[in-house]
Amino acid sequence: MTIKSDRWIVEQASQGMIEPFEAGQIRTNEDGSKVISYGTSSYGYDVRCANEFKVFTNIHSATVDPKAFDERSFVDVASDYCIIPPNSFALARTVEYFRIPEDVLTVCLGKSTYARCGIIVNVTPLEPEWEGHVTLEFSNTTTLPAKIYANEGVAQMLFFQSDERCQTTYKDRGGKYQGQTGVTLPKT
Repeated sequence: MTIKSDRWIVEQASQGMIEPFEAGQIRTNEDGSKVISYGTSSYGYDVRCANEFKVFTNIHSATVDPKAFDERSFVDVASDYCIIPPNSFALARTVEYFRIPEDVLTVCLGKSTYARCGIIVNVTPLEPEWEGHVTLEFSNTTTLPAKIYANEGVAQMLFFQSDERCQTTYKDRGGKYQGQTGVTLPKT
């Protein structure tokens, strides 16, 4: 496997791998205000999160169970930012929609700007031929409230291309998260 460069990412994006796609690294808004960078980097792509968040709450004293997930575990937030309570957790989704090629494994990692604030993005693989908006998982490891900004960079995707197609892709086996479009809760 080889990690793919910015040239490869731009080429694949022109074939629909990432939509919407930003060929450069964006660091300011049109009005000149600073943003946490997003777009193509040297060996990856920095994604943004949309303005749809699900923040953990204990209001209903629900048990978090991946086999029987209770949607009352979250509060829905639609905003330009999300405040994650201390030692808590939130879900969001990428602005970008991905179509991963059949010979590529993609790994989602957190950006150091957020990690330096105690906000951790769960490492998530996107398997060959997976397609959809990526559901992002944020942990606030601090004892203080933490802020996540919508439409700004939150995580980086790294692309690893194999010299051969895997025997069974995510699409081949009918993966349960194939084609997800919103913030998607756990499924079994």
